Amino acid sequence: MKLCSAIALLAVMSATLAAPAAAQDWYASASAGYLLQNDSSNKGTSGAFTTGNGAPVIPFGTAIAAGTLYGWETEFDNGYALSGEVGAYYGNSLRSGIEISQNKADVDTHSGVNVAGTVIDGVDAAVLTGSDTQLGATVGAVVADGRGDIKSTSIFANLYYDFNAAGPIRPYVGAGLGYSDVEVTYRPSGVGIIDDSEGKLAWQLKGGATWAFSDKIEFFGEATYRATDDVELKNDLFPGTLNVENTQTLLSLGARYRFGS
Repeated sequence: MKLCSAIALLAVMSATLAAPAAAQDWYASASAGYLLQNDSSNKGTSGAFTTGNGAPVIPFGTAIAAGTLYGWETEFDNGYALSGEVGAYYGNSLRSGIEISQNKADVDTHSGVNVAGTVIDGVDAAVLTGSDTQLGATVGAVVADGRGDIKSTSIFANLYYDFNAAGPIRPYVGAGLGYSDVEVTYRPSGVGIIDDSEGKLAWQLKGGATWAFSDKIEFFGEATYRATDDVELKNDLFPGTLNVENTQTLLSLGARYRFGS
């Protein structure tokens, strides 16, 4: 994580942790949700390598120069999200919290594999493995069987504004800044391509509503949009790195326990 991002995150978390000096009530919450992981236009650059047998389109031993652009599209299935938060109410419609969350979505399929701007879905898959013997299956057929997943474990400092703060139903908006450890596995047709992780600065926007069931117990539903910068990962199939997009929408239901009077 870049120094300026780390400083910004530290400042937000410090402010969030210092604010409880004026807190009127503390709370703890937990939620479970439905994850809509947005598709990724993966892009990367290769190291120098020679191709396998993709003849007649790409002959065996074709030299690929270091820095060659490549990529493909990845579609994800919907997944799950779990979250826990501790925070404080301040009596001025504001509250803040520190949230820890985890989510996961499986890969559905990959498509549109391209090297140096040329789509190679119709070429024998041996072209990328280095094999001089053709596999009898095209690149497109192999990557269409999109095994793998994307997982994120995150911590956020959040700030919320509650509308109708004294009422039984309280709509709210919120925003958070944090850090996500993003782990990606791409194993189409059992072929290991990506199995790596990277930590990134993350941010999120929230909107929801709270129902005050009692003085102590509250239920809530919320929608969250969350994103990190592209995650740069090592390619295990041939030399190079791949940038994977990581943006997501979460729809969650949860409960809050309010401490204090």
